[in-house]
Amino acid sequence: MRGMTAATPSQPPVQSATERRVSARIGAISESATLAVDAKAKALKAAGRPVIGFGAGEPDFPTPGYIVEAAVEACRDPRFHRYTPAGGLPELKKAIAEKTLRDSGYEVDPAQILVTNGGKQAIYEAFAAILDPGDEVIVPAPYWTTYPESIRLAGGVPVEVVADETTGYRVSVEQLEAARTERTKVVLFVSPSNPTGAVYTRDQVEEIGRWAAEHGLWVLTDEIYEHLVYGDAEFSSLPVVVPELRDKCIVVNGVAKTYAMTGWRVGWVIGPKDVVKAATNLQSHATSNVSNVAQIAALAAVSGDLDAVAEMRVAFDRRRRTIVRMLNEIDGVLCPEPEGAFYAYPSVKELLGKEIRGKRPATSVELAALILDEVEVAVVPGEAFGTPGYLRLSYALGDEDLVEGVSRIQKLLGEAKA
Repeated sequence: MRGMTAATPSQPPVQSATERRVSARIGAISESATLAVDAKAKALKAAGRPVIGFGAGEPDFPTPGYIVEAAVEACRDPRFHRYTPAGGLPELKKAIAEKTLRDSGYEVDPAQILVTNGGKQAIYEAFAAILDPGDEVIVPAPYWTTYPESIRLAGGVPVEVVADETTGYRVSVEQLEAARTERTKVVLFVSPSNPTGAVYTRDQVEEIGRWAAEHGLWVLTDEIYEHLVYGDAEFSSLPVVVPELRDKCIVVNGVAKTYAMTGWRVGWVIGPKDVVKAATNLQSHATSNVSNVAQIAALAAVSGDLDAVAEMRVAFDRRRRTIVRMLNEIDGVLCPEPEGAFYAYPSVKELLGKEIRGKRPATSVELAALILDEVEVAVVPGEAFGTPGYLRLSYALGDEDLVEGVSRIQKLLGEAKA
């Protein structure tokens, strides 16, 4: 065939530009594994199957009523039926600046803020604003599925640094330094973490921040779970702990987790003014302004108190302790206690290769599929987060469903034999 090389068993055919229907850049992106698992679970449930889903990372609580009412009023206001500034409503940007100072002690100007269509757009636009083709980004793993894809879309190269359960899923400065090259431009820092729930201490945050500053690196820090920490763990904002990093630090945040607003799609970028201006220019061509109704809802959220998240945190803490206890009761499963977010990330490496109901799952992908097929419980395999041999379970679901779901897993995995 003209323009195409012969196929070999180990190498797919190389297509010419005219034959390629989907661009190589977009074709290389995988779908969100967490959303895919959640969609499959919901489809099975809609078909009448008693599926319990631990896949989606969203609070099971409704958005607080006062936030909803603010959105209803915005719908009636003709001012919000029109285009508004691409970078966000001025009153919302001001409120985000005030909220940031209140919650983390980080003082910023509204001109340093870009309001985005959720945290995912914030992450992509931040990377797109600072990365050139071939620039490397150090990405601690396990990582949230979207980070490396956003980096690749922006032309960058993700460089994974893996931490495991022996360190509480926290990377060290020594690991970061070993991954640094002359092409390294950015280090990604996330605490509390999705998917592990790991929270770095203030001293660890300072050590990583000072290492980044010493080497002139940018840091993108995702603070979306800032209010969801438990026990003695404390959230520390990196640009507050290491102020000399502020000119090379980008903070990503949003209302999704704190205010149970995942579907409203409002996030934001905080960074140096020139970077925020560049990201705003990108957004002006990509999506124009964020939905005005959602922005007004976010304004009510960040301007209000934190009572709603305090109530959610109590429930999440209770579920956290329950799920960790139940998972660790399974032979071959090791689950460190998460200190933040609402995820458990157990190691299931000891179960791989063992016989379970006539099958021998060799990977955590196969084990997750077996769990769904046999006991109708949806979990996300560790491959989605860069670390095979693990499962991620969100405990942002009702207490009864949580206990029932993990009980099913206990019964199934309890049948494992060599």
